[in-house]
Amino acid sequence: MALQIRSGNSDDVVASGRILYEAFTHIAEAHSFPSDFPSIEFGEQIAGYLLGNPGFASFVAEDGGQQLGINFLDERGVITGVGPIGIDPTIQNSGVGRQLMDAVINRSEQIDARGIRLLQDVFHNRSFALYTKLGFTARTTAAVMQGPPIANDIGDRSVRPATMDDLGVCGALCELTHGHDRNGELRDAIESGGASVVEETSGIAGYTTGIGLVGHAVVRSNEDLKALISAAPEFTGPGFLLPTGNAELLNWCMGEGLRVEKMMTIITSGFYQNPTTPYLPSVLY
Repeated sequence: MALQIRSGNSDDVVASGRILYEAFTHIAEAHSFPSDFPSIEFGEQIAGYLLGNPGFASFVAEDGGQQLGINFLDERGVITGVGPIGIDPTIQNSGVGRQLMDAVINRSEQIDARGIRLLQDVFHNRSFALYTKLGFTARTTAAVMQGPPIANDIGDRSVRPATMDDLGVCGALCELTHGHDRNGELRDAIESGGASVVEETSGIAGYTTGIGLVGHAVVRSNEDLKALISAAPEFTGPGFLLPTGNAELLNWCMGEGLRVEKMMTIITSGFYQNPTTPYLPSVLY
């Protein structure tokens, strides 16, 4: 195989969407789980967004002009997030995934990122082995939670849409919790109308870029997370990610009728600080 790795572009949307759909569906169905990419059209939608977003780098693996794989790197912060990565199921285990991972690792080094992170499905043993060989460290697991909206009374807290004026406070809270801010993602979420903050009498107590697979949240307490989750009209995508070490919140969610769809592993390389307050990761980290 005369494999070449190049940057992605808008001409790759159709092939990338097909590969993402087929790759995720193939491995999910093999383990009796629903796919994160329910259709080719959804794959094309995600590929089109990421290939057109200047905050993401993209890498295409091809042989003789035929696309065999795609990988993305979120560069909107000092920590880069990997994915989604998809390999044509007909050439799985041929080394294409390794080369696409090498490409994002090299790119992270070139832009002096402080660390690289990703989440992978617990049932996908081969990908876990690959990331371990590449020097990544498994930190914890997270449950993908889904179910009907909760809409509980949130007491003396209030939830409202986030604005650009909130960036400073939210960034400082994330810096305290994780050792870095995620203002690049928060800024995009504010512009798209998907970000919210939770307030109490002393001011902003936390924020989220969306209660769903691609959103993250950072708060001062579990009560603040309960308020953000309760205010969500739906849990987008397969659901939101909840670190399983937060037993109090996990039990509360299940008591409110939410279910665990699947488990994912948070994997890191480079800088990592054990979170100091409750949080929800995104599918990137």
